[in-house]
Amino acid sequence: MYNNYMRKIILLIFFINIHLFAYSILIINSYHKGYQWSDKVIRGLEDVLIQKDYIDFNILYMDSKRISSSEYFESLKNLYKIQLRNRKYDLIIPIDRFAYDFVLENYYELFETEPILAVGIERFSHERVKKYSLQKKVSAILEKRDLFGNVNMIEKNFYNIKKLYIINDKSINGKHTEPLIEDLIKNFNNRIKLQYLKEDDLSSLKNYPFENGSAGLFIRFYKNKNGKLNKNSEIINFIKNSKIPIFVTDSLFVGKGATGGKIVDLYKLGKESGQMALDILNGKDAMVIEYKDFEYFFDYEKLNEFLLSIVNLSEPYTIIHKKKTFFDNYRNLIDFVFTISPLLVFLILGLIHNIYKRKSLEKDLRKRIEFDATMLNAIDSPIFWQDSEGRIVDSNNTFCNLLELSSDYLYGKKLIDLKDNHNIKQIVRMISNYNLNKNNNEFDFIDKDNNKKIYLIKQAKFKEQKIKYEGYVTIFTDITREREIILEKQKNRQFAIQQSKLAEIGEIFSSIAHQWKTPLIEITAIAQELFYTRKSKSQNINEDDSFVKDIMQQVTYMTDTINEFQKFIMPSNKKVDFNIEEAIETMLEIVNHNLKYNNIKISLNIKEGTNLIVHGYKNEVMQSILNIINNARDALLNNYYKDRKIEISLFNEKSDLIIKIIDNAKGINIKNINKIFEPYYTTKEKGHGIGLYMTKVIIEDKMNGKISVENIERGAMFTIRLAQRK
Repeated sequence: MYNNYMRKIILLIFFINIHLFAYSILIINSYHKGYQWSDKVIRGLEDVLIQKDYIDFNILYMDSKRISSSEYFESLKNLYKIQLRNRKYDLIIPIDRFAYDFVLENYYELFETEPILAVGIERFSHERVKKYSLQKKVSAILEKRDLFGNVNMIEKNFYNIKKLYIINDKSINGKHTEPLIEDLIKNFNNRIKLQYLKEDDLSSLKNYPFENGSAGLFIRFYKNKNGKLNKNSEIINFIKNSKIPIFVTDSLFVGKGATGGKIVDLYKLGKESGQMALDILNGKDAMVIEYKDFEYFFDYEKLNEFLLSIVNLSEPYTIIHKKKTFFDNYRNLIDFVFTISPLLVFLILGLIHNIYKRKSLEKDLRKRIEFDATMLNAIDSPIFWQDSEGRIVDSNNTFCNLLELSSDYLYGKKLIDLKDNHNIKQIVRMISNYNLNKNNNEFDFIDKDNNKKIYLIKQAKFKEQKIKYEGYVTIFTDITREREIILEKQKNRQFAIQQSKLAEIGEIFSSIAHQWKTPLIEITAIAQELFYTRKSKSQNINEDDSFVKDIMQQVTYMTDTINEFQKFIMPSNKKVDFNIEEAIETMLEIVNHNLKYNNIKISLNIKEGTNLIVHGYKNEVMQSILNIINNARDALLNNYYKDRKIEISLFNEKSDLIIKIIDNAKGINIKNINKIFEPYYTTKEKGHGIGLYMTKVIIEDKMNGKISVENIERGAMFTIRLAQRK
């Protein structure tokens, strides 16, 4: 409890400290967003301030390059009054001269006690600051372009430059720079002649007749005399296409056509301004410093264009667009080679050893390729390879013989392009059908002699990771002989089924004969009685009708009997829902006399609640059960005549109906139990014993069920599993 309380207090103090030490800075940009000079300065400034979580800053854009009238500045002041009315800042940062003058002139209308940091101005007047009573509030970082340093660098290094044009515009900033230019021209009396060039607009500057052997020192040319603002792209176009080398004083046109110069890096100027802002926020007194972190840069392509060479510059400098020599590109490699030169001998020996091993491996590889080719050509199945775009890259002789084409002719071709060939047309169709349905992989092929062959298609994708190579291998397996064998087996099976049916028909006729004996005897007796009664002339018409009725009753019984047998032997045409109990009882009526004659007791047991409805072929199921009963009957004949039993049980197991048929005969020898479903297998005398095979055929082919047999202690148990409709 105490720890939680202390943790809450610490968090509260932490948030209070963040609030107390958070600073807010207002940046006023003299120009519009997108003006590259001020954007670069602000980017450097932001990169310093944004790292401090406790500093928040806001930027206002004055757009003074486009509009600089007194009316505009008055309206801008009124707008800022509204925007800044309820805002309190810890530091005001005006960027360049317009923003700085605006802040000084309107300070007490817009702000209260906030310090000022002027960034990017070229001159600073203490008298002007004093005029507005802001002596202890104004700091500045001055961007004084080193005009003398640039002229001195050009004079000492580029001897073929005889004259230097100093290019400036007629803007307010341009006027602020003019005293520096005039001072330079006045005090520079060395080899190079200087000329101050201040044209009215950029187009005039482009067409200016520059002297041979001259160069330009570009200060600025952002605004024409008519007030039109020149785009940076237009200035870059002038510098890049100028007929004389153009040197610059800041980083704005580095890499954009300028030949070189001693420059102020505007981004670094912004970063130093940011560090100065942090010092002011931390309580440092007002200060005015001059930015002097100048850098030298030169454009290699421009130096070559004007045949200029740097010959006398001791200061560090940067060259851009320089074409690297072989030594420059591979300097590290060359240094490394010289460093490890003692190891080169061992490397050469290793290379020799590797070459020897490679030759040995190539020899082994050739042997392996020859072996693979021999092995593949020995395979009877047609095989060919295709790349990812379907071009044939290899094939065995069997495939070539199948198409009656050579491997050289097939190499590099697509099968689709050779469809005029009858054999290839068949192959293309087979592969297309296979790709549509992978499970349908068996197809017919007609050869030139009009013989039919049956092929199985197998297609596999291969991919080599190292060389990023992939394709397909297609194999055709000839199964014509296998299909012929299957057809032969089917014919034999049909023959076996026919034999079984003939045997069943014999049983049926035996049953019909037995069941017809009694009604025939009855009809004979009635006929005799009718004969004798008529002879005695003692009967009347009613007695005649009685005799006829008795005869018709027996005939009807015989007709029903023959109809039942006819229904039983007729094959089922379609699956139907039927009651398995009724089907079994109907089947038992057919063999009932035979079972009674052989003193065999049969019982039908149905578990309570059993679903007896089965969806399938009714007559085939009855025939299957009849086969099992007949086989059980034959086995029970070896039992004592008072000990012959067959028990049929019906019950459900999950979604299946189970039929168990158990007899108490001697059973099946365990060594034969797995063979009894094989065609023609029997342990009886010749001509008997195919009933169980027939049962399995009917159950599997017609009912989609299963049948199994197992030995019990005495006798055999047959289990039939039939799926019921859900």
